[in-house]
Amino acid sequence: MRFLRLEDVAEELNVKLPQIRALIKSGELPAIQIGGRGVWRVEREKLEEYIQTRYAQAREEIDRES
Repeated sequence: MRFLRLEDVAEELNVKLPQIRALIKSGELPAIQIGGRGVWRVEREKLEEYIQTRYAQAREEIDRES
């Protein structure tokens, strides 16, 4: 499946739906809106990129603390 519902993204990251909405609103997690009803979708590839970015940021933080 190429696109994920926000509920699926929240489950994948083990966070609450409002946290996903905040990530999208801030631009940290790219998403697209489909149709006029405000249905949002996150491309699986963009979610994986977000996760890899967060890992890199965590490594940088650990290195700074060392």
